[in-house]
Amino acid sequence: MPHPVPDPAKDPVDRLIELMALLRSPGGCPWDREQTHVTLRPGLIEETYEVIDAIDAWGGTGDSSHLREELGDLLFHLVFHARLAEERGDFTFRDTASDVVEKLIRRHPHVFGDASAGDTAAVLRNWDQIKKAEKPERTGTLDGVPLHLPALMRAQEVQKKAAKVGFDWPDADGPREKIAEELREIVDALAEGASKDKIADEAGDLLFSVVNYLRHLKVDSETALAGATRKFEGRFRAVEAAAATAGKPLAKASHTIEELEELWQNHKATEAG
Repeated sequence: MPHPVPDPAKDPVDRLIELMALLRSPGGCPWDREQTHVTLRPGLIEETYEVIDAIDAWGGTGDSSHLREELGDLLFHLVFHARLAEERGDFTFRDTASDVVEKLIRRHPHVFGDASAGDTAAVLRNWDQIKKAEKPERTGTLDGVPLHLPALMRAQEVQKKAAKVGFDWPDADGPREKIAEELREIVDALAEGASKDKIADEAGDLLFSVVNYLRHLKVDSETALAGATRKFEGRFRAVEAAAATAGKPLAKASHTIEELEELWQNHKATEAG
């Protein structure tokens, strides 16, 4: 006997919550019934990045239907995790929604209370003070930075927190000079025949210094590297297409580095117009 479809006349969020309960119920979907917070974790990460891809593709203009779809997929994951918690008697999706509403009200006293905040910097200072009061268990400056952030993003967040207590270069000159220093250390380590682990350690220091330099320049490292990778991909695909048109596909033909560089520069010139 099939389950009845949730009433279309209901509020869409209520329908989604009811649908999730039906999928997890006896006679529901075998796959949904087997899932746990741990098994859903990879999908949650994937859906989050698909939302980010949709944001980048949309760019604030044109058709936002793809972003709408991807946000729905992410919302489904949030409802799914809340349903698992509800089945254990821990909390419900509405509890989570209520919690975040109360948190946002507390953290916006300049909107809902008597505090003042004339600019974004003041808002962020207030936010940090309130958050610190809410989480007294976080006694260390770096407490609260998620362990599973992408490496560049986590490096930037660690540096920002350290900077808030004065542990920072006064300007961009320091981290820029540090980049040169760390690069020399990699070269020296290679010359000394250092181990792979030593090289990786020095390379990590170099990347950390690059993130620090970009932070001082008000540039987000994760976004910058993503953009550079997309640019490389576009240029490489153009070089690949040009080589194929010339009857020398990259995968099958032997090209000199000079030939590849010429194709690369030709495409860059085309980009520049």
